[in-house]
Formats: sequence, structure tokens, C-alpha cells
Amino acid sequence: MKRILFIDRDGTLIEEPADEQIDAFEKLKFTKGVFRNLGFIRQHTDFEFVMVSNQDGLGTESFPENTFWPVHNFILQTLEGEGITFDEILIDPHFPEDNAPTRKPNTGLVEKYINNPEYDIAGSYVIGDRETDRTFARNIGCKSLILNDEGMSWDKICELLFAGERIAEVSRKTKETDIYIKVNLDGTGKCDISTGLGFFDHMLEQIGKHGMMDLTIHTKGDLEVDEHHTIEDTAIALGECILQALGNKRGIERYGYCLPMDDCLCSVALDFGGRPWLVWDAEFKREKIGEMPTEMFLHFFKSLSDAAKMNLNIKAEGQNEHHKIEGIFKALARSLKMAVKRDIYHYELPSTKGML
Repeated sequence: MKRILFIDRDGTLIEEPADEQIDAFEKLKFTKGVFRNLGFIRQHTDFEFVMVSNQDGLGTESFPENTFWPVHNFILQTLEGEGITFDEILIDPHFPEDNAPTRKPNTGLVEKYINNPEYDIAGSYVIGDRETDRTFARNIGCKSLILNDEGMSWDKICELLFAGERIAEVSRKTKETDIYIKVNLDGTGKCDISTGLGFFDHMLEQIGKHGMMDLTIHTKGDLEVDEHHTIEDTAIALGECILQALGNKRGIERYGYCLPMDDCLCSVALDFGGRPWLVWDAEFKREKIGEMPTEMFLHFFKSLSDAAKMNLNIKAEGQNEHHKIEGIFKALARSLKMAVKRDIYHYELPSTKGML
């Protein structure tokens, strides 16, 4: 089935001026990264390109067509020179108050795609720069990629469309725990974490926030017994989820960091080489930090390493026990962020063996 990129024009392909009308060449400026990335998408993916643009009052006295088409045609010619062509160009000239069915976010202009069984609408995307573009995508029934939305850029759009989203979900249910975890390795650090252990939640949030990955963790464990099963099983499920989200590992950096936290120096080096191993060099004098037994720290990272099939080398020194373990979790997050970073222009497996 065919997939489509419904691509906005103003604010997406070209920067939008204050008066929201590109009616003169001196107002024209292409958005950063559009040539390299959209050209790469056109060359290396099977998406069809459909431009969908609202042009308020086009053809009226306030926006005559003779000021629109010369600039518009120049935009198309310039993009074509970089290998970027469109399968169809759809322009709606209505004002917002007209409530026209063809004006985004309404779907009148693209109904022929929505109702055509040849197209994979659920696997298609709207690329835009406004909330109306996100609404347009929902109305179509496809996904959206919105520029400048929490760091979204043409570089990130290109990576996601070429190499795919890295999102995974794991559910793990035993007589001792019931766990749901969802990870988006290319997220923005959004976290929704609840394990029943406040300090553990705080540590897990460090992974999402400082690793720039969206992380949902819901754990219900037999805390009336003790904390062991909740911590161990959460680590196992999180490791499985990260491993699943990594997919084929092509293009990743693979290796990842040390950071100071007040009096502490924490080092977490990792390798997604497929061989789990843990080196643990950290001692804690307190029995618990919050509700979390310090003896479970090593157990958490061992379970995480085994499930994610990664080599972890962890060292920490310092006096404050809270700072020490928080520094370890933050260093893990930064190490993960470094290791999972992808380079689609060198989209190879980072191994001389040919497998990870």
C-alpha cells in the first residue's frame, strides 16, 4: 500500500513572514534543513509527496494571484533542483471565516486519498508547523510531525521517516508484579511513572528526563512483602522494552558518560553489543534511601543489563548517598542518550562482526 506525506508549505518548507503572505521574493526564505532532509526522504523512501496549503484569500484584492504564482513556482523549481518533487499540489484559497470543507484542518482536499484502499493512511504523515496541522492529521487518520514541537526539526523528521520510530511496549505479569512499560527512544523526556516507591519513581524519572526519552512505567507489586520484586521486575521489563525499541540497531552510536553531582563523581559506560555484563563499583552506607533498599541498586542494574543485553560499567564516589545514586541514574540516562543516537547518513551496524 502507498504511503503519503501531506506537507504544509508556509512555515514548513519556507519560513512564514509576520503578515503570513509570501507575495514577494524578498519575503522568501527556506526553512533550515529542508533541502538536505526532504531530498533524502524523496530519494530513500517510498512516500508520495502531497503539498497541502491554506492561502487565505488567494485571488482576492488583498492577495492577487499575480503576486503568488511567481514566488510559488520559484519555490517548486528550487526544490526540484534538489531532487524534491510533489505528486500533487493542493491549495485552498478560503479565509478561515468561510468554514470551507477544503480548508485545513478540514479534509475536503484530500478525501480521495482517505477513501482510497490503495493508500495506507494510518502509515502516512502530515508534516507541518501549526496545531491545525496536528488536527488535520487526526482528521485524516494519520500521524503528524510538527516542526519546532519540542525540538522537532527537519533532521529529526528525516530520521524518523527513514529509520522508523523507536517505540516499544512491554507488559509483564506474574503472581508478584503487574507491569506496563512504554518507551520512545526519540522522545522529549516526558515521564509517567508509578511504582509505589517514591524514591524509585524519582530515579526512573531521571532516565527519561536526562535521556530525552518518553517513559511510561506503571508497576503494581507485592510491596506488602517487600520492595524486591517491584524493583527487580521493573528493571527486567524496562531492559526488555529498551532492547525492543532499539530494533536492528543500525546507525546507533552503540557506546555511551560520567557526570558530577555536588560531592559525587559518577561514571556509567555502556555498550549495546548484545553481551550483558555488569561492573559495579559503588558502596552505600545507609540501609535505605527513601523506601528503596540500597542493596537493590546493584540488583536493579544487573537485571537491566541482562534484559537489555548491554554491558554496564558503573562507578561512583562521594559522601552523600542520595547524590551518589541519583548521579548514577543521571549518568545512565546520558549514556543511553549518547548510545541510542542514530546517524541515518551512516546507517550501518556498528560492529565488525556484522551482528549485535
